[in-house]
Amino acid sequence: MMSETEEIKKYQILDGTMLKIIAMISMVFDHAGDIFFPGVMWARMIGRLAMPLFSFCIAEGYSHTSDKTKYLMQLGLFALISEIPFDLAFEKKINLTHQNIMLTFFISVLALMIYDHITDEKYRQEKTYTIRIILGVLVILAAAVLALLLKADYTIFAVIAVFLFYVFRHKKHIIRCAIGTAFLALTRTMSFYSATGLSFIPLLMYNGKRGKGLKWLFYLFYPGHLLILYVLRLLLKK
Repeated sequence: MMSETEEIKKYQILDGTMLKIIAMISMVFDHAGDIFFPGVMWARMIGRLAMPLFSFCIAEGYSHTSDKTKYLMQLGLFALISEIPFDLAFEKKINLTHQNIMLTFFISVLALMIYDHITDEKYRQEKTYTIRIILGVLVILAAAVLALLLKADYTIFAVIAVFLFYVFRHKKHIIRCAIGTAFLALTRTMSFYSATGLSFIPLLMYNGKRGKGLKWLFYLFYPGHLLILYVLRLLLKK
């Protein structure tokens, strides 16, 4: 008879690449629904899977990358590249009323880097280590406020979600997934956001493997699909 842990592992068939693909499909439904079918709730509900999955993947990517600075710079570069497509897709003009999710993830990873520096294991034996943990958490909260002030997509919620998925990475997978997903689900409960909790299912099915990589897939997909949506919006005059 299989143990509970073995039973769970039997269903862990999704690697990191598969999670990103599910998140990207979800994002397309969300953005297309927002632009073309704002009254169609099922499309926006499918879209609720994207943020928890991407937040998890950002935390995983940061945890496993061999060059954290390069990872940060890549996010920063594509935050710049994606801003004009993001503005055009949703506002039909370039403005600063709402910034793209790549900027939010850039802020999130920058905050994680500072948090890790402050709470480095080499300081663990010091009497002030608890104070370092508190300072590290304050950095995360400051980054969340910065995302809010910059009007970056998902603002506070994404920054804290990435942090939760990261800081609980050494806990049991089911606990880690539950905490990160619950935060987003319980803080975004209105209307179609109530479907956010469903992201717990694919996250629980994650097997810890990177997958085939496709390193640039999401980076290129994000501004690319926004440009396509903008062109379609022009053609349909939405």
